Amino acid sequence: MTRPFPPRSRSLDSLPGYPMAGIPERRRELEEAGVDVIDLGAGDADLAPPPLAVKRLQEAAEDPSFSRYPFQLGLPEFRRRVAGWMGSRFGLELDPFQDLLPLIGSKEGIAHLLMAILNPGDVAVYSDPGYQAYLGGTVLAGATPHPVALRPENDFLLPFRELPERVLDKTRVLILNYPNNPTSAVAPRSYLADAVEFCRERGIVLLHDNAYSEMAFDGYRPPSVLEIEGAAEVTVEFHSLSKTYNMTGWRLGWVAGNRELIATLSRLKTFVDTGAFKAVQAAGIGALDSWKDWVPQNVEIFRRRRDGAVAAFQDAGFQLKPPRATMYLWIPVPGGRPSRDFARQALDEAGVVVIPGAALGDGGEGFFRVALTVPEGRLREGAARLRNLSGG
Repeated sequence: MTRPFPPRSRSLDSLPGYPMAGIPERRRELEEAGVDVIDLGAGDADLAPPPLAVKRLQEAAEDPSFSRYPFQLGLPEFRRRVAGWMGSRFGLELDPFQDLLPLIGSKEGIAHLLMAILNPGDVAVYSDPGYQAYLGGTVLAGATPHPVALRPENDFLLPFRELPERVLDKTRVLILNYPNNPTSAVAPRSYLADAVEFCRERGIVLLHDNAYSEMAFDGYRPPSVLEIEGAAEVTVEFHSLSKTYNMTGWRLGWVAGNRELIATLSRLKTFVDTGAFKAVQAAGIGALDSWKDWVPQNVEIFRRRRDGAVAAFQDAGFQLKPPRATMYLWIPVPGGRPSRDFARQALDEAGVVVIPGAALGDGGEGFFRVALTVPEGRLREGAARLRNLSGG
């Protein structure tokens, strides 16, 4: 009997393709043909990390002791510094060795936690569109994903209290992400408090992806769900250095909150990784030490980009308002066209890469995402090139 080779799991085969699939190849074709392509797709900033983070990495990399296995304990001083930062930023008192865990970026932590707590027949509720790790971790755990469309009439807030009872009976985790990627929506504190109460009532794990907590504008300060009374009974919150500190490739983050859930995640991770490189954790200390003075300057760059890009897209005939947080613009596709068709036309006819909303989930249909990860002049030029596609 001939069997297919190589073998592949049904769970993996059921996952969709990467949202950027095909775009790098088409971009290369256009550039080889002499087209100046403006990439407004990937949420990967073109800016430098904090100098202190770079310096700490260099120093640690020269010390042989930092090249040894970090294991899940990691660098104790990084844990202490994270706990101190969570205290300064959100007023939380966390035990650095029980209430948080270093991660190789928040993405792996989210996916691995879902794999650690879900079983076949369990349901994970999450936002659609949403981050790939929510779907991936759920499916690879053998559980059932239940994406919920984020719609403008709900201010892009997931309406968890409207879920049918047949879904809630099997729901084991509710995943929220505010400030939100890709919609840039922010959640009122009252909404987060209601989510905590809801999860406590139902015995549901609340997983909050707070990767954009510092990427906010106009005086807005995103909260931590862990600030809410009783949250630690059911909640874990994920943080990342990627966006705040322009350290996407460094792969460092952490999870904080319910210590039983953190212990469960740590146990799973002992079977799949040996922790983040200790020199990168040393760099993470440098990044957090730069938070007070360096981060506001970095956020100001994105604020100027946001203002310039919003004005340019509005001038080009698109309908949008300035977001209060994140590094994205979430723009309605004009004329009711499918978002993938619009994105393909934007690349082929205007040489501009945008992410079609449908590539981030069926609930994203009708929108496209622009990342503020190139200089303001390029953002303005990209918007101007898309004028002919705006229908205005």
